[in-house]
Amino acid sequence: MHRLLFALPLLLLTAAAPPDVTGHWVTEDGTGLIAISRCGNSVCGKVAKALVIKPGHPKTDVKNPDPALRKRPVIGMTILSGFKAEDGEWKNGRIYDPESGKTYRSRLRLNKDGSLKVSGCVFFICQSQRWTRQR
Repeated sequence: MHRLLFALPLLLLTAAAPPDVTGHWVTEDGTGLIAISRCGNSVCGKVAKALVIKPGHPKTDVKNPDPALRKRPVIGMTILSGFKAEDGEWKNGRIYDPESGKTYRSRLRLNKDGSLKVSGCVFFICQSQRWTRQR
């Protein structure tokens, strides 16, 4: 018991807290603002605002494979879900791309410069974007 009391502070110090990814993030292409927040013991993200309105760009989820969801507005839509803290990153989440109607396995990692690396993967092929925190 005596040894456990001395080991407990060391265990607490070595268990790295996940980086704070909550807040508002501007997408890599600068067209959208994503609000990331806590959702229970995970994090999720919604489209908070369109920063650039592309001509002819749909305002609803027209590419969704589920016809019942094609009329829902993109603004306010949850596109990030299920991210769990693991090894200083947020892993095992999903990212939905309303431009393609596809959902991908995803992870979030806070970079040293304060930007957010958002990766989406299909099988072993991944693509990443760098989002910047809105100030």
